[in-house]
Amino acid sequence: MLARNGGASTISALARPRITRFRLAVLVVCCIATAAAAQDFGDSSILMNARYPTPDSFGHGFNFCRALYTSSSEVRDVGGMGWATDYPNADRNFSVRLAEMTGTRVTRILARDGTKREPEFLVIRLAGDALFQCPFLHIEDVGWAAFTDIEVTKLQQYLRKGGFLWVDDFWGERAWVNWERELRKVLPASEYPIVDIPPSDPIFHAQFDIKQVPQIPSLQYWSATGGGISERGPDSAEPHFRGVYGSNGNLMVVMTHNTDISDAWEREGDDPRFFYSFSPRGYAFGVNVLVYALTH
Repeated sequence: MLARNGGASTISALARPRITRFRLAVLVVCCIATAAAAQDFGDSSILMNARYPTPDSFGHGFNFCRALYTSSSEVRDVGGMGWATDYPNADRNFSVRLAEMTGTRVTRILARDGTKREPEFLVIRLAGDALFQCPFLHIEDVGWAAFTDIEVTKLQQYLRKGGFLWVDDFWGERAWVNWERELRKVLPASEYPIVDIPPSDPIFHAQFDIKQVPQIPSLQYWSATGGGISERGPDSAEPHFRGVYGSNGNLMVVMTHNTDISDAWEREGDDPRFFYSFSPRGYAFGVNVLVYALTH
């Protein structure tokens, strides 16, 4: 069952772990779309090496849960990697910083190299039942999402049972239209309108006082453009922080559009200039979202 019950849970304390950093080189395979829609889960090598839940994964502390969703070549967003965007370093680094900044007890396991312990971050299939063990679910690059019927059903059940969803790193009008279409399969517009989250909402003050959503580009885009931050030019000039409220008045879905908060976590050790420009704000924003999700 969900750790959150009616939007409430507790955050347990643990000794603060030491930050661990390493990089994963990812091979992006370019595909040519056919006339028929081709459903897939992205790069097979990432799928094979992803960390999936086991019977012993839950119940020991916070697990960063990343959603694995079905995508389609007909709606694939240019430049994206689908569900695996920013994985795994964003998930790992955020879990470490969350423990450091809030005292949250984060589940830790032996790393695959066998030399140290690290946070257990998990890839959760939307069509599976492990979803219901995650009080917080992170999903990225939804500009090419194409949910199956079972994914729609499971996600709908998850959210109505008290789950919390954060959607990040999708840029421009095309990606927004695709995501809104997929979300409306899960949460009908008549019951669950999408609204701009006002600065007065508690999520802006859950841990840090934040006035607005920061626009954070990918490190690659920022470097290639000499400091540009809008990845789709005029089509993504303004970052948006939108949400869906449940019947209890608390947010159940939040969406950071035209920004890549997760890259501030993933790339924290790659370039000092990028770190100082974006990572402190990216972590502050992420911690606020997570603390809100676990306490409302």
